[in-house]
Amino acid sequence: MIGRSPSSGVLLKPYPFTAVVGLPDLRLALVLSSISPAVGGVLVRGEKGTAKSTMVRALAGLLPGVDVVDGCRFSCDPAAPDPLCPDGPHDGAKSHRRPAKLVELPVGAAEDRVIGSLHLERALAEGVTDFQPGLLAAAHRGLLYVDEVNLLHDHLVDTLLDAAAMGRATVEREGVSVSHAARFVLIGTMNPEEGELRPQLLDRFGLTVEVASSRDPEQRVEVVRRRLAYEADPDAFAVQYAAEDAQLAADIEAAQRLLPAVKLPDEALRRIAEICASFEVDGMRADIVTARTAVAHAAWAGRDEVTTDDVRVAARLALPHRRRRNPFDAPGISEEQLEQALQDAQPDPGPEDDGPGSGSAPSEAPEPQGSENAPQGEPKQSGGSQKTVGAGETFKARVFRVKGMGEGERGRRSRAITDSGRTIGVQPDRVREGRPHLVATVKAAAPHQKARGRVGAGLKLRPEDLRFALREGREGNLVLFCVDASGSMGAKARMREVKSAVLSLLLDAYQRRDKVGLVTFRGDAAELALPPTISVDAAASRLEGLPTGGRTPLAEGLLEAARVLRVEEIRDPRRRPLLVVVTDGRATSGPDAVARARAAAGLLGGVTTVVMDCESGKMRLGLAADLATHLGAEHVPLAGVAAESLADAVRARTGRAA
Repeated sequence: MIGRSPSSGVLLKPYPFTAVVGLPDLRLALVLSSISPAVGGVLVRGEKGTAKSTMVRALAGLLPGVDVVDGCRFSCDPAAPDPLCPDGPHDGAKSHRRPAKLVELPVGAAEDRVIGSLHLERALAEGVTDFQPGLLAAAHRGLLYVDEVNLLHDHLVDTLLDAAAMGRATVEREGVSVSHAARFVLIGTMNPEEGELRPQLLDRFGLTVEVASSRDPEQRVEVVRRRLAYEADPDAFAVQYAAEDAQLAADIEAAQRLLPAVKLPDEALRRIAEICASFEVDGMRADIVTARTAVAHAAWAGRDEVTTDDVRVAARLALPHRRRRNPFDAPGISEEQLEQALQDAQPDPGPEDDGPGSGSAPSEAPEPQGSENAPQGEPKQSGGSQKTVGAGETFKARVFRVKGMGEGERGRRSRAITDSGRTIGVQPDRVREGRPHLVATVKAAAPHQKARGRVGAGLKLRPEDLRFALREGREGNLVLFCVDASGSMGAKARMREVKSAVLSLLLDAYQRRDKVGLVTFRGDAAELALPPTISVDAAASRLEGLPTGGRTPLAEGLLEAARVLRVEEIRDPRRRPLLVVVTDGRATSGPDAVARARAAAGLLGGVTTVVMDCESGKMRLGLAADLATHLGAEHVPLAGVAAESLADAVRARTGRAA
């Protein structure tokens, strides 16, 4: 992809791949995936401004060109055309050579744009299969790049990863099916601050790389120097690195030719199994991806047999994201544990295995990153009368849902009219992206066939005959936590329980694809500790470090929550809010504290609200229950946040001990 000059808007030539400063692991992962697309692609995680997109877009210029059949919209190889190609058969067809493509998938793309679409109206009326190829077809034998892949709908990510793994894409609509080849290198980039991919989707990416901007002043100076030189004269800048790029492209092509001849001995395969077992990764995908990556690395190093160094590099790229157990865990693997696993699997290292750095690829690994998001577990003391208490263990939380039927972002919490899910009716107008409902369309058209002069078996359709399914699914919501951090909440045991409950609800919000925000109140004011975001691990981090102390400005907390919800309604109107107020119900800050709190509660009318009652002890005032009444909210004691156990369910239904 080409860029534009920030000053003139003039199109620029692609930034050279070899001109990017640093990022050896990212460079290696992209090269290995290009050598062997079977690795499963690369997920690049990192903060904004770390050249993630620049390197991906520059990679396309290094790939060898491909021979394609003339006129084939699916880029069939003339030497081995796809027998199921919708544009086939290609016997005796002419061909030409073209550069490898880089196809970019926008975050807001609809499913039909990604996988292609069938013209159902023509199929019904004329009996022909008119397939319009999508982005998967365009990316065949090239690169498919998804920036901000963590913001893409889960079902589209699943579709991409399935196609990347199987090498084919299939479109089915009302009994009509079309399949075509879709082999491509899938590369996704994401900023973890904007939210994580679910672990199930993380596992589907072959390799992952964490990138961060350098803290070395000399390296930062060189980055800026090269960027300014590129923008000043892109042609001259590209010439400086043309020889290096050409050499790298030749090396990739040579490795691709060598790849089929590389052997994976049983000894190396056992090392891979030992490493995966020692890191306790789930499933067998880790073993398979590590093996494929080791083979690709051997080919890249010019070897015809996999060595321990190939296994070491492959494990470092293929395993970090597969160790992630929940969104509050930091990805990464221990270099010490990796070396120990290698030693355990190979008591007597061969002469070719001299430890890290014996191969041609970069052997230095980034230092394991600590996590600011992981629960600390131990209380931390701060100055003054404030104190910070860590959270306890998380648990499976009750599911709280927004009332009514929404039409928001796809998720897993509340009922909504969506473009997927169970059909609850049909409608004549295409309100959103969706496919016509076959039976309802035929029924609508059938009474008019005689008047339309139908001849033979063909069905004469008109636009007004089309009927579309009305489907009920689930939506993701905005879950706003309004947490009382006053002194009355500061008892060590109680605050640990509160944080544990909120963390459990945050984990539930992550799994249901919600947006989350955090308002806290203590002393004489409230603050927006975390603006609404899809990054629940950021919310967990803020909650973990939340200090307690001072009086209880309940009114200010509710007013701040109301303000945040008003702003968010304008910014993201499709996200219906769920407000979770975490408090013991006390209001002790400012004049007429109780009356002002009740007045503030009146501003939240119509918002689905849950009051999590944190009051404890034998003498209870019932203030949180009273607040729930004024909010029109569900009142839930702190102990009631946990999901109902099987034993509790049996007791509730049978009236006797389980």
